[in-house]
Amino acid sequence: MHFVRQPSSTCSFRASMILPPALWMLGMLTKRQTLKGRFTIAAKHHITIAEIYETELVDIEKAIAHYEQSADYYKGEESNSSANKCLLKVAAYAAQLEQYQKAIEIYEQVGANTMDNPLLKYSAKDYFFKAALCHFIVDELNAKLALEKYEEMFPAFTDSRECKLLKKLLEAHEEQNSEAYTEAVKEFDSISRLDQWLTTMLLRIKKSIQGDGEGDGDLK
Repeated sequence: MHFVRQPSSTCSFRASMILPPALWMLGMLTKRQTLKGRFTIAAKHHITIAEIYETELVDIEKAIAHYEQSADYYKGEESNSSANKCLLKVAAYAAQLEQYQKAIEIYEQVGANTMDNPLLKYSAKDYFFKAALCHFIVDELNAKLALEKYEEMFPAFTDSRECKLLKKLLEAHEEQNSEAYTEAVKEFDSISRLDQWLTTMLLRIKKSIQGDGEGDGDLK
């Protein structure tokens, strides 16, 4: 069952005066499809709106809200794969905004949903890896406990390069050894290239080793 909060006519009028015409039109189309019960189409419109917010208007909070709404609609239509794609967008942005608990919950949820799927289980290690990094930024002990939990849940994770990297990073962090931390990251990056999100998270952890953001803020 879908519950949709409908804006008042006054709010709709004000929105039309502020939002770009294309965004306003998409909003109206989305509302119309929702009222007709066409939630899959409405979900696609929410994704388009989210993309406009993230690329053109650079309003990440609003982008998150639309990705979340899209995920809800897809879940209601049992399109779990599409819902997960939206949720992973939410998790990535939540972590960037330092909303780590929200990101962790999503990564763990999607990881648990995919680890038993023969076609998707390879991706589960990436989700648990990202969840562990979010834990790590908050607290080293949390990261250790999370890592143990993920290995128990998904034994294949233990042999992954991501899990081995986490263990090296935890050891370096415990010893406050910035050089060992950097070397572990460089070794991983030489085989599996780090994207911007991973680089950002790993830098945040490294700064906690160096103390209050001291150092060059680099992983190389």
